[in-house]
Amino acid sequence: MAGILFSLLLLAVFLLMRGSVPADPLEPGAWLEGGTGNVALALNLVPFAGVAFLWFVGFLRDRLGAQEDQFFATIFLGSAVLLLAMLFTAAAVIGAVILAFHAAPGTLINSATFHFGRGLAYGMVNVYLVKTASVFMITTSTIALYTGLTPRWLAHGGYTVAAILLIGSYFIDWSLVVFPFWVLLVSANIWFERDHGAQQAP
Repeated sequence: MAGILFSLLLLAVFLLMRGSVPADPLEPGAWLEGGTGNVALALNLVPFAGVAFLWFVGFLRDRLGAQEDQFFATIFLGSAVLLLAMLFTAAAVIGAVILAFHAAPGTLINSATFHFGRGLAYGMVNVYLVKTASVFMITTSTIALYTGLTPRWLAHGGYTVAAILLIGSYFIDWSLVVFPFWVLLVSANIWFERDHGAQQAP
């Protein structure tokens, strides 16, 4: 359930942000004058998505139990923490840009301060967070193949999605949305397998 909740919240964050903030990191900031209600809502959803993701990671580690490999477990947990740290930092930067605009709307638009904050948030999400999400998916898929945590097709699909993020993020503007969709598939599959196993138990 935590993975499904994380996926839905992160997709909502992406949709709200993309509907309000232009994809071009060099844009002058005119979207600030058009209202920032949707952006503020997206930023307030980020902490809830982060908590749900941590819960999801904790559930996966608990489900693996003694099967957990220390090497892959370290990369798995480390990439998850890095992913959340960058997501939270990028959200904080955008929030600071909005606060600065309300404090001095006439001076922030198209200023060096705005471009610095905008570029920092853009690079953190579209470069570093994307690559970290790829590492998380590769590690999770590898663990799933060794332990049978998910079906093999879903683990191989994780490798494919990770490749899309590693390579396609430079060419496909919305490539990051495949990550929450993949988490949604993994979570739904584990949930279905658990319910199916409970129904078959005597």
